[in-house]
Amino acid sequence: MSLQILSLIIISAAAVLMIVLEKYYPYTKGQKIFREGFFNDIVMYSIFQSYVLGLIIFGFLNWIKYNTELYQYSLIGSWPVWVQVLFFLVTHDFYIYWFHRWQHHNKILWRTHEAHHSPKTIDWLSGARSHSLEILINQTVEFAPIILLGAAPEVAIYKGMISAIWGMFIHSNIDVRLGKLQYFINGPEMHRWHHSDDGGKEYQNNFSTKLAVWDWLFGTAFFPDPEIRKPQRFGLSDTPDYPLSEKEFPHKNYFIVVLADIKAYIKQHFFAFRKF
Repeated sequence: MSLQILSLIIISAAAVLMIVLEKYYPYTKGQKIFREGFFNDIVMYSIFQSYVLGLIIFGFLNWIKYNTELYQYSLIGSWPVWVQVLFFLVTHDFYIYWFHRWQHHNKILWRTHEAHHSPKTIDWLSGARSHSLEILINQTVEFAPIILLGAAPEVAIYKGMISAIWGMFIHSNIDVRLGKLQYFINGPEMHRWHHSDDGGKEYQNNFSTKLAVWDWLFGTAFFPDPEIRKPQRFGLSDTPDYPLSEKEFPHKNYFIVVLADIKAYIKQHFFAFRKF
């Protein structure tokens, strides 16, 4: 079995585990699995978009690899594989923190990021909803150094698998209490505040993806006592015309629901290019 197939199996198993844990240990009780945009997020964003963008990104990077002399230097190829993976996890996470923070303070970049904040239900799958331009930028930056610095081929697979599982984890509706670990690694109890739509500026905090330490170091951490206060609402209430899918399977005919989700996916992409 190839490492790539094994990684897909592990990611799928992690998704199933998230669903089970959300059911038995929910952060917010009563959330439905088949909520608004479920098909949209799992098929259009997670599978279709990821596949197409993967072909574009790795096609471009492989062209650079085989048509330039950059790869031959193999600057980190002699390092142990686990050190290479750790190196790219930390450096890319540092980049993501600052780019993510910039997206929230730049009106043009926000247009490519608001799709990620549009789900009104935050769960293991909602993090998959991201505009293709945002993914194109971030995954090119994520994988370009891996290829161009001459890392071992399996590093990209390990890195992609960790990113996918961690993305599901921090958005999951699981009542996780990391305690003091929350000062170092990011989890759902802290990241859910980043998706808060309670009317304050909570969403302008907690930009970290894997390592919460960036938020604590650079003054953007927001983490009230979960026993006292929890986010109550998610989504984009200040953008009421944002195109969403049909709500929670209102039709018995699933074909209608699927068609509505495909339309929502297309509209969400074009919505980013509306006039200011």
